[in-house]
Amino acid sequence: MSDNLLEIKDLFVNAEEKEILKGIDLEIKKGEIHVIMGPNGSGKTTSANAILNNPVYTKTKGEILFEGQDITSLKTDEIARKGIFMSFQLPEEIPGVSVTNFLKYAKNKVTGKPVKIFQFKDELKKYMEELNMNPKNMERSLNVGFSGGEKKKNEILQMLVLNPKLAILDETDSGLDVDAIKTVSKGIEMFKNDDNAVLIITHNTKILHSLKVDYVHVLVNGKIITTGGQELASEIENEGYGKFK
Repeated sequence: MSDNLLEIKDLFVNAEEKEILKGIDLEIKKGEIHVIMGPNGSGKTTSANAILNNPVYTKTKGEILFEGQDITSLKTDEIARKGIFMSFQLPEEIPGVSVTNFLKYAKNKVTGKPVKIFQFKDELKKYMEELNMNPKNMERSLNVGFSGGEKKKNEILQMLVLNPKLAILDETDSGLDVDAIKTVSKGIEMFKNDDNAVLIITHNTKILHSLKVDYVHVLVNGKIITTGGQELASEIENEGYGKFK
């Protein structure tokens, strides 16, 4: 029996009539941090959305297995309940719904268990302190009026609270300064253990300066063309993506 947490086999994906992914293969085991890197438009975000079965994208071939179960055609909420979390490049603002209430609702939906509010708030405060977040943000509307860095930290907060088996982070480092990137990296280190895994989607290497990863995959024109360790990210930082095109 395979010990893979996530397995993507020969995946082809279209957005409207355009083919974006052209035969992706990827295996992620528990305890690993993987990075998919590539230039803009290479299909990185499509890969993340395909795992969660975003209806904007159409799978035309291939399959996705999670803990050995075929999730290729499951609905997004069903996939989330199985233990897959995705942070977004551009987090949504939700007026009138506080950070606390949003996370309480999400936790209830994912676990199917009632949330004890006082214990839950204590947990939130602990995580927010670790992420250098203002505790007053707990009662603010989700992401409304938040800076870019606050929104990205809020995504990491959601990951820690929901505690998924697989966390997919789409361009979490985009637009962040050095200190914010270090905080996001700290959150990833707080989350990761031997029973879960992380998939980071990015086009640059900033977040890798303060984070140790196991595998780096280079995605160009809808295909993973090479895989290596952290040294591959350093090579891209020094030489760019030109040699891979």
